[in-house]
Amino acid sequence: MTLVAITGASRGIGRATAIMLGRRGAAVALIGRESPELAETVRELASQGVSATSFHADLADTGQTVAVARRVQDSLGTPAAVIHNAGVVERARIVDTTPGSLARQLAVNLTAPFLITREWLPSMLERRSGRLVFVGSISSTLGSAGAAAYCASKWGLVGFVKSLAEEVSDHGLMAVAVLPGSVDTTMLAGSGFSPRMTPADVASTLVHYALEAPLAHNGGVIEMFGV
Repeated sequence: MTLVAITGASRGIGRATAIMLGRRGAAVALIGRESPELAETVRELASQGVSATSFHADLADTGQTVAVARRVQDSLGTPAAVIHNAGVVERARIVDTTPGSLARQLAVNLTAPFLITREWLPSMLERRSGRLVFVGSISSTLGSAGAAAYCASKWGLVGFVKSLAEEVSDHGLMAVAVLPGSVDTTMLAGSGFSPRMTPADVASTLVHYALEAPLAHNGGVIEMFGV
């Protein structure tokens, strides 16, 4: 059974992806803060006969991030694929953005994917297989007033993915970034944009890259503007 780890699976894109992975026969490791929503995701998956295990951590805390990656590996082994979906946006003008807000957004959106990847990459390289899928944003390529910290973190994520792809090239691994635009989730609230796609639209794309897309997509940046 293929083990896929996913961060931020309590709601929205992450929850839809976890459910879709379960329907495809994958076992899932769900990483995120302890919450009723995450517990509900686990219960729904279990009711469908899916092997689902939750691992609790605040990904804004680098120590907890490293520790949870090691717990997953110790408990279930290194995943065959990982979907870095967890994200946070705190909207404010640059002059009103506090150092704490900047640090949280960079930690969750950029540092956590980097650190989790660093923990699992040696095993993936040794076995010469692994799919690393990162959820960026259209804000990875476009600026947005009132979201400079978020945009900076997502632009940085694409730079990390591009560098990672170079390091894993010819080693049987694939690293890609998926950049959704306006998705009908709570994160879109306050953005001023209307939704142009559903969480399921994005989830189906993430599942494709986690399970079946050709490894020739390594280094790919897939933009999703919606309809």
